[in-house]
Amino acid sequence: MSIRLVIADDDALIRDSLRIILSYDKEIEVVEVFENGKDLVDFLLDNEVDVALVDIRMPLVNGVKATLEVSKNTKTKVIILTTFDEDEYIREGIKNGAKGYLLKNTKPEKIIETIKLVNKGIAVIQEEVLTKLSNNIISVKNNNQIDTSLFTERELEVMLAISEGLNNKEISKKLFISEGTVKNYITSILQKTNLTHRTQIAIYYIKNLES
Repeated sequence: MSIRLVIADDDALIRDSLRIILSYDKEIEVVEVFENGKDLVDFLLDNEVDVALVDIRMPLVNGVKATLEVSKNTKTKVIILTTFDEDEYIREGIKNGAKGYLLKNTKPEKIIETIKLVNKGIAVIQEEVLTKLSNNIISVKNNNQIDTSLFTERELEVMLAISEGLNNKEISKKLFISEGTVKNYITSILQKTNLTHRTQIAIYYIKNLES
């Protein structure tokens, strides 16, 4: 069964280009496209759709607010399209339930891959977006909503490092521990949070920080 997809972007060129490009993949069915968030939300409330590819800046209802409505009231998984000057919306989008974040200049094959992963329940944040976001992240030791009693201090440090976009080798250097130990901490964090992927750890961390 193909992945039922909708696209929302107020730029007609981007909207139509995505429709054409994504329709070439046999596993994806582009059901409809929209130029504003209101029409997107209205459609999804009445129609079953697997994934929505959503621009942030749209008239009537922007992508971040649309994401909240869609996540609360439908089973559709939202992937947000962003640009480097829209990082102030990223945390809000994640808090509102976005399952993926991609830059608008992402190559088509990466967009297709992300759609398929998100449809399977795997959250995806493009590395460049995560790195950009890390510049605005607050340390978990300061005001947060994470139940720190669930984690050791070292696990919290690993979660912070993951949310900053660091890989296991970089984390091991930063925390002066072996890569094997990093993997063990990640496994423990995944078990405690019932998550399945390191990207989900980053989202969990960011989502639970106070605004």
